[in-house]
This record gives sequence, C-alpha cells and structure tokens, in this order.
Amino acid sequence: MNNSGTNVKAMNEITNPVLVPAATAGNLTNLIAERAWFEPERIVMSRALGDGWQSVTAKEAEAQIRETAKGLIAAGVQIGDRVAIMSRTRYEWTILDFAIWFAGAVVVPVYDTSSAEQIDWILNDSSSVGIIVETPALREVVQSVLPSHTKHVWTMTEDVLSTLKAAGAHISDDEIDRRRNSLVPDTLATLIYTSGTTGKPKGVALTHSNFLFECGNVVQAHSDLFLKPGGSTLLFLPVAHVFGRIVEIGAIAAGLHLAHCSDPVARLSIDLASFKPTFVLAVPRIFEKIYNGSEARADAAGKGKIFRKAADVAIAYSESLDRKGISPLLSIKHKLFDKLVYSKIRAGMGGRVEAAISGGAPLGVRLGHFYRGAGITILEGYGLTETTAAATINTTSAHRVGSVGRPVPGTSIKIADDGEVLIRGPIVMRGYWQNDAANAESFDADHWFQSGDLGKLDDQGFLYIVGRKKELIVTAGGKNVAPAVLEDRLRAHPLVSQCMVVGDNQPFIAALVTIDQDALKLWIANNKKEGASMAVLAHDPDLISVVQTAVDDANKAVSKAESIRKFIILPTDFTIAGGHLTAKLSMKRAVISKEFAKEIEQLFTK
Repeated sequence: MNNSGTNVKAMNEITNPVLVPAATAGNLTNLIAERAWFEPERIVMSRALGDGWQSVTAKEAEAQIRETAKGLIAAGVQIGDRVAIMSRTRYEWTILDFAIWFAGAVVVPVYDTSSAEQIDWILNDSSSVGIIVETPALREVVQSVLPSHTKHVWTMTEDVLSTLKAAGAHISDDEIDRRRNSLVPDTLATLIYTSGTTGKPKGVALTHSNFLFECGNVVQAHSDLFLKPGGSTLLFLPVAHVFGRIVEIGAIAAGLHLAHCSDPVARLSIDLASFKPTFVLAVPRIFEKIYNGSEARADAAGKGKIFRKAADVAIAYSESLDRKGISPLLSIKHKLFDKLVYSKIRAGMGGRVEAAISGGAPLGVRLGHFYRGAGITILEGYGLTETTAAATINTTSAHRVGSVGRPVPGTSIKIADDGEVLIRGPIVMRGYWQNDAANAESFDADHWFQSGDLGKLDDQGFLYIVGRKKELIVTAGGKNVAPAVLEDRLRAHPLVSQCMVVGDNQPFIAALVTIDQDALKLWIANNKKEGASMAVLAHDPDLISVVQTAVDDANKAVSKAESIRKFIILPTDFTIAGGHLTAKLSMKRAVISKEFAKEIEQLFTK
C-alpha cells in the first residue's frame, strides 16, 4: 500500500518517455543568446532596486553577460578554467554564471556560509583561477586561505559587473563567440561540491548536456507552469545548491520572468508581495514556516481554533480530490475558509501563486494536502546534485501527494534488491571530479547511479522515499550534512566519548554527546565536583561549557548550515554490551535513535 492509501502492485523499474532529446550540439550560452536574438525585448529578469524592481530585457541581459565575460577574458581566464562564485542568491550571480560560460570557463559555486577549511579545499581541488565573492567580509575569509593559483578575487558589492566591463572593453565580440562556440554538450559546465561521508566535499562534474536535458524535459513536463504567458518566479534558494541553479537556468530556458531574493529571512515576504510570482520553488522548510507563521498569527489574534479547523477542511478537501468526490457540506466549508484563511495565505505568497515545486527534503503528506486544499498545489520532487537536481517529480497532470513523483522524462528509476533507488539517464553526472574511488563506489556494473536512498515504486511508477541507506543527513532546508566530519572532530576532545549527530528533516543540526568516564574522574577532581552522579553532571553548567568549546571547534570544519546548534549530554555512554556499538565500535544509529528518541525530540522542541 502506498502513502496515498491506494492498493497498488509495486514495480521495480520505470522509464518515462523523453520529451526533449539530449542535445547533439550547442551549450548553455545558447539559452540567453537565442532569447536575445528572437525576443530581444522580452523581460527575462527583474533586478532588485530599493523596494521595487528594475526590468531587464533579454537583449540587455545578454549584453551585460558579454561585457562581464570580456572582463574575465581580459583577466586571463582561459577556456576550461574554473572560476568560483561565493555569494548569496542575487541578480549578479546569474549574470556571472552565464558570463563564465560565455568566456568558455567552468563555474564552481561555493556556499557563502562555507568555512575557511571548506573554501581552501574547494579552491585547491578545483584549481580555480579566480573567485567572485559577495562582500568584503567574505573576501577576508577567502584571502586567509587563498591558493597561489587563484589569481583573482572580485567583490560583487564593489560593483563587480562595472569593474569587469571596464577591464574587458578591448576584447572583441568575435573572441566571445569563438569561446562560447567551442563548448559542446559534453563540455564540463560546473563543479558543485557536495558533502561526502569521508568529510571532504566531492566535486560533482555536470556538463552542459546535463543541464540542457534536465531543463528541457522539466520545463516541457511542467509547461502549464514554466511556459504560462506572464509566468514568473522568485528565486530565493541558494544558487550554490543544484536546486537553485536549475531554477535559474530553467527560468532562462523557458523565458520565465526571474527575480532574486538574497535574504529570505528578512525579505521573502516583502519580495513575494511586490514581485507577485505565479509559482515558486522551495525546500519544505519554507512551506513549514509559512504554515507555522500563519498558525502563530491566528493564535495571537485569538483565532487559533478557526485556523486549525480550516487546516482540517483543506486537508479533507485535498484528500477528496484524490477520491474524485467532494461532498456538498465540505464544499461549503471550503468556500467559507477560503475567504477567512486560505486567501490570506495565498496573499502572503504574493497573491498569484497557483503551484509550487518542493525538493531537497520530504514535505510530508499532511502539509502537501493542506496547501493543495488551500489553493496552492505543491509538486514534490526528488533528486541529488549528482542527477542535476530532479530525477523524479510530480506534475499537475500526474500528482500523488506523499510521493516524489514519476521519473523526469528520459530518466529511468530502478529499485535494487536491497531497496536502494538507482537512477540512469542523461541527467546523471559525468562523475566526481578527480575521484576514481568515489566513482567506482557510486555506479554499478550497468552504470546505474546508486543514490544511497531507499524507496519503492507504486503501480503507476510514482516513487516513495522510505529511508536512507547512507548516513548522510538531509536537513529540512535541504542541506546535506555528513555526520562523520563533526563526530570525529568532537570525539577528539578528551572528555567526549561518543557523539551522534542528528537532524534529518529538522531545521538544524544537533548532537547527542556521551562523556569519557576515565577523563571525567580527573575533571571532577579539578573542578571540585566530587560526589556528583553522571545524571547530575549531564546538566552541570561547567561540564556543558567544556563540551560547548569542543562543539565550537568541531563547527569550524563545516559551514553554518551544517554546524551543531544544540546538544545534550547523556547520562550514560554508548557500549557494545548496551547494543549501541558494533564490535568495530561503529555506532548503531537506528538503535541509538530509538532508545534516545525522547532526548532527540527535546533537542528540536525545547
């Protein structure tokens, strides 16, 4: 039985027919060049200007991209060189992304929250010749680890586009055309570094063909959203993440009106209200925040009961859509709550949003039904950096709440004997950059990509993700976190015996920590804590402070989004005898999670 409650006969492999064949010529620069040629006055982007927006036509965007590319060429960037971008989502990101391709080079995104250690690794592993950072503060972090081969550091907030335009004024258009025409579908387009279980991020090598195939087929499968006259989207996901990147490129490919929101925490509601997108793409955490915020406001106004009743009606209404039958009474209730509640939620998203695409982490059946019942259909998808974002996705014509959809057209999904989700098709990466060992582990003998996730297919080929074979944690914000990096570093502290990082589908990362009893004896003597039991010491401010320093040190190895925000000291250690550890002293995560479920819950609720 699948999550929608329908009796189904499971299948173990499905291929969705291709809508747009794999490219045999061309590259990503054609997306903007052809738009500028055929529809020069079409508004393709809006640039944030104060509290408003400045329209940018296809012709203007291409001209700015060319000017920027000339500046990169003047700085010595060669065809095939890697150039990094470290910034929040903003207009300049998209211009620079395409400019680097127009110069014939390869884009290396870096999260603006990355630690100095991570920046050091990415710049060295990719041999990037230059990096564009958003702010002077980020420039300082980068310069502290800058390799000798990274010759240039540009800063967005210091008018990088004008700087590069001036520097490249002497470069000819013929040189730009020579470079961009040298790129073929199989040319490397980007290296996106993703957390590996060993701790060192792996560079996922994606080609121009990977993006062209993904965008072409996703756009056609969602033509009612992407190709809708007057269609628009507000991009607030990190463009450093493959999901945000595919939104950016897909919008350009579809001729969709694109705007950027660089600070979702402070500006998302403001930008949604002023830009009024027709659909949005986000991680579940955004939809959770909108729901939770609406409920909190209703409670504050003394209307909490009304909101929760409205939520129940929305869910019942959505569930009835699947059963093809809505009772007259439910219809009346739905119309009433549409005026009182649902219309306000839609207004909070700009008032024009009819549908949304969610990915990066599970949305949850209840939330999926709530939004659909409230008039905003959230189409959940599933994919990885290694599959150029979505490998499966729901569409308005083929949608099952609770599933992550059917394969992207032209893609095959197979369930292995052990339940692992295997993926094959033109969306799958070329491989990991300079990492033969990781490539050997990631593909089977028939070149299926092994996702590490566990899933099942229903009788219609809808995929349901049921677990994670690998230990990689995916937060509610869609951030991949390798627990070993933090755990190994935390265990290096003499007082720490064991540490288990938690946070799957949660808003942040937390940890369970146990104390080394031998080291504790000395600490007790030095701190005059004689006679205190471990149960008492687990809450002792002095011991907590010491563990906090260990946590702070461990966090230096990762970005802010991957860092441990909260921890709890357990009054007992993990042992082989207790069933927590294997003979090799590896943690049995499922056992520990079950035994300390209450403590884990407290980390995220208190």
